[in-house]
Amino acid sequence: MPEQTSSVPSSTSSWTPPSPEAVKMQATELSVFYGAKPAINKVSLPVLRNEVTALIGPSGCGKSTFLRTLNRMNDLISGTRVDGKVVLDGQDVYARGVDPVEVRRRVGMVFQKSNPFPKSIYENVAFGLRIAGEKNTRVLDEKVEKSLRNAAIWDEVKDRLDTSALALSGGQQQRLCIARALAVEPEVILMDEPASALDPIATARIEELIRELRERYTIVIVTHSMQQAARVSDFTAFFYMGELVEYGETKRMFTKPREQRTEDYITGRFG
Repeated sequence: MPEQTSSVPSSTSSWTPPSPEAVKMQATELSVFYGAKPAINKVSLPVLRNEVTALIGPSGCGKSTFLRTLNRMNDLISGTRVDGKVVLDGQDVYARGVDPVEVRRRVGMVFQKSNPFPKSIYENVAFGLRIAGEKNTRVLDEKVEKSLRNAAIWDEVKDRLDTSALALSGGQQQRLCIARALAVEPEVILMDEPASALDPIATARIEELIRELRERYTIVIVTHSMQQAARVSDFTAFFYMGELVEYGETKRMFTKPREQRTEDYITGRFG
């Protein structure tokens, strides 16, 4: 495990670093290049076990790039180069011989726009299990139900599992996508603005779900909403122009940030 003293910028060196046992993932000196230009530059940041970490910052600051780097989604973008380390439970996910498909199973992703498959509700959740080779109907039934329950949507869909997922409301579709991610039993869940396209009621359901899920999962969420970050996260990282400006406990970040740029962004002076 990398030294935790490199987890935060030097400007926040008075912040007490977490114990290695508390860290589920650790990015160290992480840079991502699209062509010759760095999208994020030498970012070191811990992701703590069974906590919600919010990534905030203006558009184009690198927070979504950082998020996708945690489960090697950027591998799918041509011309991308990654320097530095991303460690998951002591293993560098970018080390030679590491299977990116297995990384993405352990570190699941929920996207900004709900993207259910044009299949039944049941088959949406069962999809990843079938790809992994599960054929036992009883096992599939149990895991589909468990995942839908954990995503707080079972009671709404249990009587219509064979109907198209596309007939669900936007908020229901997003919770279905969360159930689909949960079905393959990830350890970490990445969420890229999961409520940005939803109405306030559906957003509140997603936020409530995030608070429930952190009891069993480690969660990293990108959000443009300062209010949402304050409501759902335990820790917050502020990105600006591809760099990590400040990281710390959310309550402290929103009440007494150490960096002027953090305060200016949180109070709406820019971004």
